Amino acid sequence: MNLMAASGTPVRTIIADDHPLVLLAIENLIGNYPNLKVVGRAADVGELFIEVDRSPCDLVLMDLCMPGGHNNNGCDVVRQFKARYPNVALVILTMETEAATLRKVISLGVDGLLSKRDRIDLIHVAVVMALARERYVGPAVRAMLTDVTLTQRLDFVRTALSRREFEVFTQYASGLGVTEIATRLGRSVKTISAQKCMAMRKLSLNSDAELFRFAVEYGVVPDRLG
Repeated sequence: MNLMAASGTPVRTIIADDHPLVLLAIENLIGNYPNLKVVGRAADVGELFIEVDRSPCDLVLMDLCMPGGHNNNGCDVVRQFKARYPNVALVILTMETEAATLRKVISLGVDGLLSKRDRIDLIHVAVVMALARERYVGPAVRAMLTDVTLTQRLDFVRTALSRREFEVFTQYASGLGVTEIATRLGRSVKTISAQKCMAMRKLSLNSDAELFRFAVEYGVVPDRLG
C-alpha cells in the first residue's frame, strides 16, 4: 500500500540516531512535509524498539550503527527489526563505506538505504519510494558499490530490481525497443514502459544514456567496445 497516497492522515514516523544534531536535522526536514509526522525518537537500539512498541508507526528512519546493538552489528539490528515489524517501512542512514556490509543491508530487505554523504533532501525521495514498497538506494551508496567485482555488481542489480524489472532492463540495455520487448515477453507496451521506468528510478538513472552506461559498468550487458 502506498501510504503517501492515502487520505489526509500523516505518515507516522520514528527517527533513530545516536547523534542529536542528526536527529534534529532529520526532524526539521520531515517538518517540511505535511504528509509526514514524527511520533517518536530514539538514540539507541533499545529506545528504538521501545518507541516502536509504544507508538505505532508506518515508517522508521534509522542509523545503521547505534549503541545497544549486539556487538555493534547494525545488520543484526536490521534483521531483528524486519522480523518484529514486517509492515513498517525501514529506511537506513549510514556512514558505512564497506561494500560487503552495504550489500548485506540491502539483502535483508530494507526499503531504503542512504549514505549520510548523500544530500539530505534525498531522504524524502527514499521515504516516498519506501512507502510505495519500492526500494531506494542512494547515489553515494551506489557509487561505493561500483568498487566491487563485476559479479557482485550484477548481484546488486538483481537484488535492487524485481525479476520482471531486471528482465526488461536487460533487454532494453541490449538494444531492444519497448514494443519489441513487449512482443517477446507477451506483455503490454504500457507495462514494459512502466517496468523500465521503475527500474531506472530504483537505480537513480535519469536518461537512456545513463541506463546504457550503467548496464555496461554493472555487467548487465557486455562492453562491446572492450
